[in-house]
Amino acid sequence: MQFIQEGFGVLENLKNSKKAVGIKQTLKAVDRGKAEVVFIAKDADEKLVDELKQACLKNSVEIIYADTMQQLGKACSIEVGAAAAAILKAISNP
Repeated sequence: MQFIQEGFGVLENLKNSKKAVGIKQTLKAVDRGKAEVVFIAKDADEKLVDELKQACLKNSVEIIYADTMQQLGKACSIEVGAAAAAILKAISNP
């Protein structure tokens, strides 16, 4: 089941997590089953993020919306905006 949330507080999790940044890298992570949660900026071009949204629905990955690309980029510790990002699943080693 997919849950959609909003809010800046959850974006703070991106700073200290292993992540994928950008639409292409985030889409790869979702398709490969490596994404735990996906963040999409509300002001990102809908044409660009539509495929990512569909992949999240198909793979039951939670989507959280950030207000702006600038806000999402800052949460990812980069100096430019980001349309999308994902927190990657922790891989446990035996």
